[in-house]
Amino acid sequence: MTKETKNTKPTTTSKPATPAPAGSAAPRKKLTLNTTAFQKKLSSISVNNLLDEEPDYEKMPSLAKTKRNREKQKTKYKPNLTSSQKIVREVDIPVKISVQELASRMSEKTGDVVKALMKSGIMATANQYIDGDTAELIVTELGHTPKRAEAISLKDEIANHQKTKNSKILPRPPIVTVMGHVDHGKTSLLDALRNTNVTSKESGGITQHIGAYQIQHKNNPITFLDTPGHAAFSNIRSRGANLTDLVVLVVAANDSVKPQTIEAISHAKAAKVPIVLAINKMDLPDVDPSIVRNDLLTHEVVVESYSGDVLETEISAIKKTNLEKLLDNILLQVEILDLNVEHDKLAEAIVVESKIETGKGPVATVIVKNGTFKEGDHFTCGSAFGRVRALLDENGSRIKSANPGMPIEVLGFDSVPQAGDTVYVMPNEDIAKDITEKVKEQKKLENTESVKKSSLEEMMANVSKGDMKKLPIIVKADVQGSLEAIVSSLEKVGNEEVKINVVHNSIGAINESDVSLASSAQGLVIGFNIRAIPQARTIAKRDKVDIRYYSIIYELIDDMKKMLSGLLTPDTKEEIIGHAEVRDTFKSSKFGTIAGCFVIDGIVQNSAKIRLVREGKIIHEGEVGTLKRFKDDVKEVRENYECGISFKDYSDILEKDEIEFYITKEVQKEL
Repeated sequence: MTKETKNTKPTTTSKPATPAPAGSAAPRKKLTLNTTAFQKKLSSISVNNLLDEEPDYEKMPSLAKTKRNREKQKTKYKPNLTSSQKIVREVDIPVKISVQELASRMSEKTGDVVKALMKSGIMATANQYIDGDTAELIVTELGHTPKRAEAISLKDEIANHQKTKNSKILPRPPIVTVMGHVDHGKTSLLDALRNTNVTSKESGGITQHIGAYQIQHKNNPITFLDTPGHAAFSNIRSRGANLTDLVVLVVAANDSVKPQTIEAISHAKAAKVPIVLAINKMDLPDVDPSIVRNDLLTHEVVVESYSGDVLETEISAIKKTNLEKLLDNILLQVEILDLNVEHDKLAEAIVVESKIETGKGPVATVIVKNGTFKEGDHFTCGSAFGRVRALLDENGSRIKSANPGMPIEVLGFDSVPQAGDTVYVMPNEDIAKDITEKVKEQKKLENTESVKKSSLEEMMANVSKGDMKKLPIIVKADVQGSLEAIVSSLEKVGNEEVKINVVHNSIGAINESDVSLASSAQGLVIGFNIRAIPQARTIAKRDKVDIRYYSIIYELIDDMKKMLSGLLTPDTKEEIIGHAEVRDTFKSSKFGTIAGCFVIDGIVQNSAKIRLVREGKIIHEGEVGTLKRFKDDVKEVRENYECGISFKDYSDILEKDEIEFYITKEVQKEL
């Protein structure tokens, strides 16, 4: 019995077994009771006690405890801010910045920045750009501190690279611009001075791009710029005035002061350069130069003979009369100007004209402002840079170097430069490339479209422009100056209903991409003094793209005006063709009321529209139902004849009423 009891002891507990009480049951029954006790004992044992008995396991904190520790850490490092406080940041603001980037720099929500812009009257999305002033206002409004970034000064950087020591200061030739109205003899004057015939080579007998020449007078070189006189070339004339030291104003004695003459005077005054007057065409009979002098007085140009400060010369470019006197007056006026520049330094030149020539690539006509231009020089010019491959003088002869004031052609640009840009010679290629990249970046930033302040009126105006018809055009020209003039003139053509949209413009021959672009835009291609390559002509024929060639700018503008006029909605014009007086009325079951009428004047037709006039007031407007002459239906009845007339869907006709017959015609509008 003792042995059986000993065998039933649980082995998992260290406590001794309780002796069986007296009168206990059978051994099998005791075994069952001991098992139940064992289970109760196991349930009373905690997990921690079991872990305490296992020294091999490391004790881990509970999940709840871990969460509490994390909350303590958050509370410890969280700034002590109330709901009304916020972190104030110093925000760098460039010249232009996108709304999204501005929000990121302030650590604000983009939507909040957009709302702030809307409050200021600016409608902008996250990807649009705003100017620095607007961004500064928004930053201040949202409680941050704005810090304006300084603009990159490329001029100072270029000046540092071009610094030289002990450079010679010597006089340079004067740069003289010849200006005036179209067909007043500007190019003829230069031909006479140079003994050449440039005029015969010009399309339509007018100069359509700027030219640069140099002549010698009494051992003094003088550089001349010839500018176009047509109204479309305002930009070129302005550029010429900004390059020049002196303006020769050519006025025809038989034509006096004209619109482009006035414009040339304005350009000269804006550039603050002196004027020398040349009264041309004095060889013509019955011309009076005093008319020119008096007309110029109204524009504050007082000549020397009228006690003014403008030197004058009466000349004839055809007869070559008084040309020497004109050159003397130019040199006399130049004497009071300070034209001394550095000669032994890295050159600086102004681009007068640019183009692409077959076999030469991009070519620019420049005038050296200071320094000496040499073959092999590395240069930067706006968004273009390169190395001088060749220098050509005005006669096309190759030269090794060009001194200040000299007009030359430069070969070696990597792309076509913009007319009016400045060419800076740099010490090496790396510096030239670096400056060019900075200029490109700056231009890209400047050309990014800014968001303009919007008002309800402007928004409604934009909505109303939704029906505007646009004529897409691709423009290709031979030189940069002509291209500028054409594009600026085309953009002015049109009104609130129709407009020209210059999709693309560049210099050079018309190629396949130009034709493809015109095909996709459903427009046409214009070539000015250039032609399309064979592949482009093939594609144009296949895709039915219209290519038009021009050599005279005013013919181009006139044709575009006519073409644009075809897009205008025709005007409806009303024409009264006759009147009839109601003498009697009859009732008809088929036609309603029939008016017995007498044709007072003109002619009445069954196809015309009618008005019923009673005591001077219009009672009804409609159409003729039937028009009868006796019992026959007729198309028309002439003056002093009687007829019967019924109205379509109207029967209130009385005696002595007057019927007015009229037709409507469509009249094509013109710009």
